[in-house]
Amino acid sequence: MPYVNVKITPDGVTQEKKEQLIAGVTRLLVELLDKDPESTFVLIDVVEREDWGWRGKSVAALRAAGGGK
Repeated sequence: MPYVNVKITPDGVTQEKKEQLIAGVTRLLVELLDKDPESTFVLIDVVEREDWGWRGKSVAALRAAGGGK
């Protein structure tokens, strides 16, 4: 029973893109690892930039300073 947890920031994320991501991750597990899509779970966590840290700073602060995408 595969369980995949994807964590992303909200930039450009729509419900349609989430659906595509879930389908794509599931398809990849089926194609590469022969996993049953009926028992494959994909969870998407949308994490605010202020709540995601990298290099000792939040992603929001890094982007404001021009140091992150």
